Amino acid sequence: MSSVPDGKKLVRSPSGLRMVPENGAFNSPFSLDEPQWVPDKECPRCMQCDAKFDFITRKHHYCRCGKCFCDKCCSKKVALPRMCFVDPVRQCGECGLTSQKEMEFYDKQLKVLMGGGTFLVILGTSEKSETMVCRLSNNHRYLFLDGESHFEVELSRITSMQVLTEGFTPGEKDIHTYTSLLESQYISEGANSKASGMLLHYKSVGSQDLQQMRMEAADDKKIASTWLAAMHKAAKLLYESRDQ
Repeated sequence: MSSVPDGKKLVRSPSGLRMVPENGAFNSPFSLDEPQWVPDKECPRCMQCDAKFDFITRKHHYCRCGKCFCDKCCSKKVALPRMCFVDPVRQCGECGLTSQKEMEFYDKQLKVLMGGGTFLVILGTSEKSETMVCRLSNNHRYLFLDGESHFEVELSRITSMQVLTEGFTPGEKDIHTYTSLLESQYISEGANSKASGMLLHYKSVGSQDLQQMRMEAADDKKIASTWLAAMHKAAKLLYESRDQ
């Protein structure tokens, strides 16, 4: 499936132009769907400042949360790549801040993930490891692992992820799912701990059996640690996309 070309098409939504995959099955796992707008009859006033809508005070539906705002409360246009908008779109203050934070992921972390890192990879319960370069595919849908062999993991089939840090021994009670990653104490901005590896549980394509893969930083541990920190941020977005 990873070799299937991902054709794009330009579509017009009420909020602007979007560049989306021709086949919805090939959407980026980080993408968000446009929410349903709050019906006009249910929002006679701005949902931020409570100004009454009339011929002078116009009503705007905001594409990220679908709520209604006046022009003053959603005047700022911010890029929204998670919904595939071509140009920046109107956003309320709260959602605009969220989108700006996400832009750091698209501008920095995605490039780190696609650049890859070198790891010692152990599949299943095997004790044999292989040195492999792990990188995110260009369509963001797969983790490619290349060494003497080639291996792929589809992000949408990952069921849990644990980012390991130096000096930390994992146990069953310490496995972090996408939900608990949001409050993970092991990887955080400005923390002293350094990511040293990752434990993934996933389902192979065509199978419901749970597989395990362990990755430990190999040659350049600084690059590997940066890659793992980026993957930690990616996991948060993956959880949000699944939970929408």
